[in-house]
Amino acid sequence: MLDLLGFGGRGWGLQLLQGMGMTVLVAVSAYLWGLLLGGMAATLKLSGHRGGRVAADVYTTIVRGVPSLLVIYLLFFGGNSAATWVATLLGFNGPVELSALPVGILAVGTVSGAYSAEVLRGGALAVPHGQVEAAKALGMGRWLTFRRVLLPQTLRYALPGLGNVWQLTLKDTSLVSVVALVELMRVAYLAQGATRQPFLFFTTAGLLYLGLAGLSGRLFARAEVWAGRGVRRAAR
Repeated sequence: MLDLLGFGGRGWGLQLLQGMGMTVLVAVSAYLWGLLLGGMAATLKLSGHRGGRVAADVYTTIVRGVPSLLVIYLLFFGGNSAATWVATLLGFNGPVELSALPVGILAVGTVSGAYSAEVLRGGALAVPHGQVEAAKALGMGRWLTFRRVLLPQTLRYALPGLGNVWQLTLKDTSLVSVVALVELMRVAYLAQGATRQPFLFFTTAGLLYLGLAGLSGRLFARAEVWAGRGVRRAAR
């Protein structure tokens, strides 16, 4: 039975699970990095500072307008070139190659952040302005108003969209296999080449991705229910 689900003599089944663990690591790290970037970009877009708005608009427009794979290539090969140039200035000879893991997280997170920025901006704009005015009337300062009024409701409105960004980030992790990071898709590719069974391994990888997507979808659904507790729904 496929070597007791080992998928061959080299234990490809276990390696697929290890690759899935790397996929989760990259996805979670990139998503958190993207939330940080997206939060800053959304803040700049909503600010009164013209330069900040322009910078955030340029970031989101460019990153959303080019393929994610191109962003990975630019950061990986461009980062290697920049690191080699800096090393040469410091007196070190020879090329410098950056680790695929941090570059992959940075690249996927940069793409994720561009989409998160628009989701968070939309969530902030959905908060009724009267609630902010009421907080000011009660004597709340800007930071307290942000922490007690604006932030919780922005996240409640943004959660469905952030769930979609997570799914996008999870799927984009498959692209970092091009820089030889051994995640789920890379293991599946190596396994099918070694065993000549592409249907088996690519189907298994697809099922593992679906399992991760389904589980995370349920978690986001629970988070939406939790965030909406105490909110009265309008009668239809």
